[in-house]
Amino acid sequence: MIPSLELAYETLVHSSTGQTPAILKRGWNARIPEDTLWKDLIEIHPTAFSFKIMLDKVQHHSKERMNDAFDYENQNLDKSDKVPDIKVGGLDLVSNLNFDNI
Repeated sequence: MIPSLELAYETLVHSSTGQTPAILKRGWNARIPEDTLWKDLIEIHPTAFSFKIMLDKVQHHSKERMNDAFDYENQNLDKSDKVPDIKVGGLDLVSNLNFDNI
């Protein structure tokens, strides 16, 4: 299952780069059964057909999980970072307690 998941992940186009990880790593995409099996063929070996079905499911599932992860990351991006409200002339406490290099 892990090699199938890796193959599915490496052949998906990422929204951040616009490329697949396989293109970025090796410069070429791996040939997957979707590319090599034609639907109009009369006879397809059952093992190849079942592998294609499994790979399609893994690719669909990994695409959904990646989209969920991107949505979660975008929703929670920098919500923990709070902009300090420091005004000129205000009385603000500045401490060097956590600076070890001073």
